[in-house]
Amino acid sequence: MTTLKSKLQEDLNAAIKERDELRSSTLRLTLTAITKEEVAGKEKRELSDDEVQKVITREAKKRREAADAFAQGGRAEQAAREQAEGEVLAAYLPKQLSDEELNDIVAQAVEEAKAAGAEGPRAMGAVMKIVNPKVAGQAEGGRVAAAVKKLLAG
Repeated sequence: MTTLKSKLQEDLNAAIKERDELRSSTLRLTLTAITKEEVAGKEKRELSDDEVQKVITREAKKRREAADAFAQGGRAEQAAREQAEGEVLAAYLPKQLSDEELNDIVAQAVEEAKAAGAEGPRAMGAVMKIVNPKVAGQAEGGRVAAAVKKLLAG
């Protein structure tokens, strides 16, 4: 078992013993998503820590989107629950980049793309190819795309 997956399992056991319903249900759902990913495809395999982290990121994103949807639908209680679940999962993810750090990385990538001959809004794909590996797991794709668009337009 990978170290991140075993940490999730240990934390789940601790949450159950402490009768922490929110943490235990969130971790259960996440472990289920990891297991589902492991058995998807032709044969069962064990996920690496990076792959487990991608699953956790996907689950956290689902929680954020659900919280937004519940908030827009006027269901504040459910929105708060989804947000709390997202915060539980955020503890297992790498620290997110600040806006300044993200803008610095994007600015460097824009310079690299311009040096390679890509300019204007059409350079978006070239810039994203440079930025994505640098910010993997540390910034959400939507945030990255917005920063790139802003810098290319400016």
